[in-house]
Amino acid sequence: MGKILNIGIIGVGTVGISVIKTLEENKEIICARTGVDIRVKKGVVRDLKKPRDLTIPLSTDIEDIINDKEIDVVVELMGGIEAAYEVAKKALTNQKALVTANKAMLAYHRYELQQIAGNAPIGFEASVCGGIPIIKALKDGLSANHILSLSGILNGTSNYILTQMIQNHQDFQSALHLAQKLGYAEADPTLDISGGDAGHKLLILASLAYGIDAKPQDILIEGIESINADDIEFANEFGYAIKLLGIAKKQNNQIELRVHPAMIDKNKMIAKIDGVMNGISVIGDRVGETLYYGAGAGGNATASAVISDLIEIARGKSSLMLGFEKSPQVSLKPKDAMESRYYFRLSVDDKSGVLAQIASILTQNNISIGTLLQKEIKHKNIAKILFSTHTTTERAIKNTIAQLQKLDSIIEKPYIIRIEDE
Repeated sequence: MGKILNIGIIGVGTVGISVIKTLEENKEIICARTGVDIRVKKGVVRDLKKPRDLTIPLSTDIEDIINDKEIDVVVELMGGIEAAYEVAKKALTNQKALVTANKAMLAYHRYELQQIAGNAPIGFEASVCGGIPIIKALKDGLSANHILSLSGILNGTSNYILTQMIQNHQDFQSALHLAQKLGYAEADPTLDISGGDAGHKLLILASLAYGIDAKPQDILIEGIESINADDIEFANEFGYAIKLLGIAKKQNNQIELRVHPAMIDKNKMIAKIDGVMNGISVIGDRVGETLYYGAGAGGNATASAVISDLIEIARGKSSLMLGFEKSPQVSLKPKDAMESRYYFRLSVDDKSGVLAQIASILTQNNISIGTLLQKEIKHKNIAKILFSTHTTTERAIKNTIAQLQKLDSIIEKPYIIRIEDE
């Protein structure tokens, strides 16, 4: 074997260990495909006392990798945002290639890293949807296309929870606890269930597809915490599945970016993606729709994506830059201007005149009802009103909710889910 590519791994946890073991166990086939011997020279960990079945040297000092002139590639798997960004900057400044699985860091600092990198390769396939090669699809396979839209299930934890709620009739907390027990959800699951994790991933994909520079605080992000059995019943009644979707659309020169639960037609392929799996639909102006499906998380799936970047670097591919070229021709569509159909859940006093009050407020905001279900909880004198609207704007919905909350007959804050018909 001729050429050797030495790598250093910062953060030797589940993914890091899987990267090391995969490079060792699949060494023969990787060498055959690259003509390069990819070796892990060193790893950095927080705690040297923690038992690890590894033969590589370990350190607690990041500088041991950054300053090692024999290390060609730094693999950043430490997580977090600002500390990881500092590591990435140091690696690139020291003329080392960078491979990262860190979607949060890229969501905030992707364009800064692009400027720092110069000609140094940056691989980030593992940052979005684990083992699904969606980054390479956007950068290479679909590069002849204008991307009209992309939408997908970008977070396996929330998808697993929703699957349990819909298929096994569990409430949200029970489904969450099961996800934690099985290792699909962290002890603090906030980033997954709030939509934050999916938001980070969507921003990376939108940067590649459209050259839009947006941060998480700039886009609409909602989670799944408030979904209940009433919403699922309505969805089933009218042929919908509920999924947490990341959605990007180009309309003229405006880019619409949003993450939220959505009701989608049960017959759509993406509606059939259950459990911890991820799936992304991309529509190009030449190729039409393509769908990407696979494991979105887990040590082996993420390691597979990390190693695919290492293989490209080993092959000397020059196209491994971030690809985040800002486009002055596009701007972010304002949240209030977004349009959709909506599902409403209202809990109200079960008395005459309430429905008329609600209808009046809807009329004032030019919102019309599409379908309606009404349920009575007799022993509590509460009525549940579940309905969908025709297409309207986010601004009109916000105004409607604010007005509804002022009614004495409204018992709980109105809850909405967007309906995606396209």
